[in-house]
Amino acid sequence: MNLDTFYEYCLSKKGVSEHFPFDEDTLVFKVGGKMFALSSLSQWEKNEASVNLKCDPDRAQELRAEYDEIKPGFHMSKVHWNTVALNGNLPDKFVKELIDHSYELVFKSLTKKIQNEIIELEN
Repeated sequence: MNLDTFYEYCLSKKGVSEHFPFDEDTLVFKVGGKMFALSSLSQWEKNEASVNLKCDPDRAQELRAEYDEIKPGFHMSKVHWNTVALNGNLPDKFVKELIDHSYELVFKSLTKKIQNEIIELEN
């Protein structure tokens, strides 16, 4: 997956906005004001791209055991976040499924009011 595909896919999700809350290098995607994906732009430039994605704790353990490219979240809660290396070994479709899972987990954690506001948005 390249940066453009990652960027466009994250922004295609309903109610998503991009931010740089930590520094000018760390791109963060949020839904309802909560993070679901983070990635270092400088790592993309070095061809060492990775993304931090929220994950169900049990599923996170399974993914880490199955894929060398998936590690405990870097600078994040190791229980709830994975760092996924985007080195070309994982199919884009699979990475998109991981992004979807992260988005859905965060969306479900939002208040019903915020969820409804997002659902009513037009893309």
